[in-house]
This record gives sequence, C-alpha cells and structure tokens, in this order.
Amino acid sequence: MVGDTPASYRRPVAVRHCGWCGARLPDDGRVGRPRRYCAQACRQRAYERRAAVQRGGLPEDAVVLSSTELADLQDRLFQLRCAAEDVVTAVHDGAAVGELSSLAGDIAQAARQLERLR
Repeated sequence: MVGDTPASYRRPVAVRHCGWCGARLPDDGRVGRPRRYCAQACRQRAYERRAAVQRGGLPEDAVVLSSTELADLQDRLFQLRCAAEDVVTAVHDGAAVGELSSLAGDIAQAARQLERLR
C-alpha cells in the first residue's frame, strides 16, 4: 500500500464554483489545471465580459452590471433587510422559538438568493 493514503491524511477538497454563473463545479478528480467554468457558454460569457472591460478602459477587477441586474440585486437586498427587520420585531414582541426559527429560515433563504449575482 505504498501509493495509498488514508482518508485522514488527504487534504480536504475545496468547493469550487463557476467563475461566471456561480454554479458548483464537480470534483471530477482530473489531473491538470482545475476548471474555472461549468460550461462552454459560461466560459464564453466571461471572455466577452473581459473583452468589453478592456475596450471600455475599466480596471480588470471591475464589476459590470446591467440596469436589470442592478435592480434585481437591489430587490434581493431589500428582501434580506425586511427579513432581518421581521426578526427584530418578533424578538421585541416576545415571539415563540418556532416563529423565530421560521423567520431565521427566511433570512437564510434571502441570503442564499443574494449569493447568486447573475
């Protein structure tokens, strides 16, 4: 068993996400450079964005959102704030643990929606 390493000695595999859409990338165990995109379409969109940023003279790390994407992001931020305010109100009103648990679930769901930028 020279080449075998026990599971306790292996480095944990970091969860990786697509550089464009944020989808979780599969851990396919391939050798070589790790994947950055989940599909060719995401790779193409990322290339188009990089090219547009270069043409526009923006810095490489600039984030460009359309007005629709910005409005969607603002809506999701508003939903998260409202969910947090609901918890604060429920605490002040002496809400039961079950109700607070449900409201905390709403916050978690709103936060998950915020993680999705595109």
